[in-house]
Amino acid sequence: MRLLAALLTLAVPATASVAVLAADTAPHPPYWNSIRAGEARMRTGPGRQYPASWVYRRADLPVRVVAEHREWRKVEDPDGTQGWMQTNLLSGARTALIRGAEPVTMLERPVTGARLLFRAAPGVVGRISACGNGWCRLDVKGRAGFVQVGSLWGVEAAETLP
Repeated sequence: MRLLAALLTLAVPATASVAVLAADTAPHPPYWNSIRAGEARMRTGPGRQYPASWVYRRADLPVRVVAEHREWRKVEDPDGTQGWMQTNLLSGARTALIRGAEPVTMLERPVTGARLLFRAAPGVVGRISACGNGWCRLDVKGRAGFVQVGSLWGVEAAETLP
């Protein structure tokens, strides 16, 4: 692969070689995104000619990208519903949703027994800034704390984020 990239760099303008290398490092499904737009349509197929099956009115809602087709991504929402969205409606910003039936404790440090900062209700969405050892730092509208990964939808159980 390095030899191919080196040959392409010699054969095409510098700006084109950057595009080739960037595409090579792009994530492959499945991976996590979030909804960028305040209103986003999920469609039954990868094109505007397909009918909308859902309209999301919740920016930052985490979605799992499970397939790609040109500028379309097949995504799965927290309820398990799957459909297609245009890439311009999605963001690489990592977010997570509090799942379960009870509020989740947000702690000062990523250890059981750390000082309680606040509780987040099921369905609350926040931005993830770091994850490791079964904990994630979640920022909910400027209030941040650590929560166990098992209480979140939007991050893999063993995932580590800087």
